[in-house]
Amino acid sequence: MTFSLRAGLAAALSLAAAPALAHAVLAVTQASPNQTYRGVVQIGHGCDGRATKSVTVTIPEGVIAAKPMPKAGWELATAKGPYARAYPSYHGTVAEGVKTITWTGALPDDQYDEFVFQARLTDAVAPGGTVYFPVRQDCDGAVADWREIPAAGQSARDLKSPAPGVRIVAAATAAPAAAPAASPATIKAGDLAITAPWIRATPGGAKVAGGYLEVTNTGKEPDRLLSASIPLAARGEVHQMSMDKGVAKMAPVEGGLVVKPGETVAMKPGGYHLMFLDLKGPAKAGETLEGTLTFERAGTVPVRFAVGAIGASAPEAGGHHHH
Repeated sequence: MTFSLRAGLAAALSLAAAPALAHAVLAVTQASPNQTYRGVVQIGHGCDGRATKSVTVTIPEGVIAAKPMPKAGWELATAKGPYARAYPSYHGTVAEGVKTITWTGALPDDQYDEFVFQARLTDAVAPGGTVYFPVRQDCDGAVADWREIPAAGQSARDLKSPAPGVRIVAAATAAPAAAPAASPATIKAGDLAITAPWIRATPGGAKVAGGYLEVTNTGKEPDRLLSASIPLAARGEVHQMSMDKGVAKMAPVEGGLVVKPGETVAMKPGGYHLMFLDLKGPAKAGETLEGTLTFERAGTVPVRFAVGAIGASAPEAGGHHHH
């Protein structure tokens, strides 16, 4: 049987409005192409009063590299299959990957829980559309199957069992413009205050660059920094550097960097930092680079990264750089 990419994407993407509140919803309902998306499926109750025994998420075409988060007390299973076409990835191209994720356990009808996965949205999911992640709840003798996708011009609110959806927006407009800054180097985004974003300059030919900032959470709920972007880099990840028996080791922060209520997290050389990968050119000292930070709750926030000197340990005072 021949699979049509156009038809597959049409089934997953629609210009319809965001889906109505259902029994299975996604906590983050906005994302951009070519970025990592952290899906949090929220299950509010069971099937007509019956306990939930398993939750299955279907990964749509155009979304790759899906990885589930293990859940204490639940068994985890994935099913892999071919994509409709090959997609560029961090390490070449990929033609297959995880298509469904299933958690099996027990969730009483009167309790709430969340099921988390991470995936990458490719450029096949275009701004202006919505990508849908069908969710199936299997309960004691009953099933709730949230997989209906609205047709063009139809509202998801008109559907009995709408699939949870994520609205796709361009990275530069993924969130409303930040409120007026408290200082030239501070950006307000909801309950978050982002201070002094900066990047180390890189020599010609370099493929990676480190980014740094401080973020303060003035709200009552935790948030997570998931990713970052600048035009010079193919992608931006959250990393941590640590010492192990005198050897420096660096690794991505799985699931994003948590910023707790009332807490300030400093991203600086030698610790937590942003890692911009696959640079298309050098970051030059004295420049200012437009970019974004993507948070779980605050969404995608436009920022400007000042470029410091090669090997700098901190941004220059006032964010000014001298040649």
